[in-house]
Amino acid sequence: MKKVNIGIIGTGWCGGIRAEACAASPFVNDLHIAEIREERLREVAAKTRPVTATTDYRNLLANPDIDAIVISATPETTHYPMAQESLAAGKHVFLEKPIALELEEADELIELAHTKGLLFTIGYSQRFNPKFAYVKKSIMDGAIGQPISALVSRHITRNLGNKIGGRIKLSPAAMEATHDIDFLLWCFAPRRPVRVYCQEVYKVMQPTHNVPDCAWIVVTLEDGSVLTIGAGWVLPPAYPNFASTWVEMVGTEGAVMVDDTHRDVYLTTMQRGIEFPISTMPGEKVGHVYAGPMEAETIHFLECVALGRQPLVTGEHARMVMRVYQAADRSAEEGRPVDIDWPATPAADRQASPADLWAAR
Repeated sequence: MKKVNIGIIGTGWCGGIRAEACAASPFVNDLHIAEIREERLREVAAKTRPVTATTDYRNLLANPDIDAIVISATPETTHYPMAQESLAAGKHVFLEKPIALELEEADELIELAHTKGLLFTIGYSQRFNPKFAYVKKSIMDGAIGQPISALVSRHITRNLGNKIGGRIKLSPAAMEATHDIDFLLWCFAPRRPVRVYCQEVYKVMQPTHNVPDCAWIVVTLEDGSVLTIGAGWVLPPAYPNFASTWVEMVGTEGAVMVDDTHRDVYLTTMQRGIEFPISTMPGEKVGHVYAGPMEAETIHFLECVALGRQPLVTGEHARMVMRVYQAADRSAEEGRPVDIDWPATPAADRQASPADLWAAR
C-alpha cells in the first residue's frame, strides 16, 4: 500500500477534523499543517504531531514531498487562489465547498487539474452521511424505481448563520443548500437542471449581515422531475446543535424518507437544559468513534490519492451545483424562474454517471 504525504491548509473547525483524520490514517506517511492563528496551530499540532506546522501555506506548496493538499481555509474568497496555486504546484487537491465564487474560476481549476493529471474534488460531506447513502442505494438498486421528485429541508442554528454571514455575503443557497443540491443532482444524474425558482426571506439576518434567513428552491430537471430544497440558518441556538434535516425521495415504484433531525439523542441537565449532541453536519468525535460524515469523506480522499482512484465528487459536478445556486440567487433577486442552458453534447461527453462512480468505490 502506497502511503501519501498530506498538507492541510486551515485547521479551524473542519480543517481540524480533517487533520486528525489524516494523522490517524494508515494511508498517511507525513502530515503537514498551515494555520494563520498561531494558538490554533499549536493546538492542532499537539493533537496531530505533524512533520511541519507553519503560518504560511505556501511553505506546504513549496515542499516537493507533499502529494496532496486539503484546503479548509476561510473566508471562501481564499478557495480559488489557494486551489489554483496548489494545482499549479502539482498537488492533488481536496477543496471545501464552494469550488469558487465565479464560474470562470471553477473552469480554470477543472482545466488545470485535467491538464496536470491531478485529482481535484470538492467537500460535499453529506454524500458520506449513511442515511443519505441509503437514499442513493435505494435508487441504484431499483428499490424505488425511477426518482420522480425529492424534497430536502435543512435548518441550522443562527450561531453558524452569524458566523458565515459575518465573514462573506453568500446566501443560504450557496453555503447551506449547496450540500443538498449536490446530493439530489447526484441521485438524479445524469439528468441535468434546466430551470430554477427561488424565494428568500429577510427578517433576522438582514439588520446585522444583510443576508437571507432562508432560501426555498425549486429545480426542474430536463426530464420534468422536480427537486425542492429549503435551507435556513436562524434556528434558536439551543436546538439542535447545528443541523436538522428531513429528506423525501419519491420514485415510480416506491419512496424513501429520512429523518436526520437529530432528535434521537438528547442530553438534559440542570445547568444547560436540553441539548442535542451529535447533530453537527460535519460530525464529531464521541470517545473512540467518530459520529458524522466528515472523517469518512477525508479517508475517501486519502484512499483515492494513495490508490489512484477518482474521488466521488468531480469538479464538473461541483460546477453544475454552482450553476444551480447562482441561478437560485438570481431568481430570488429578480423574482422569476431562471433557465439554465446546456450545450448540445453527446451523452458520452457528460460527467461520469453516479453508477460509474459508485462502482469505482
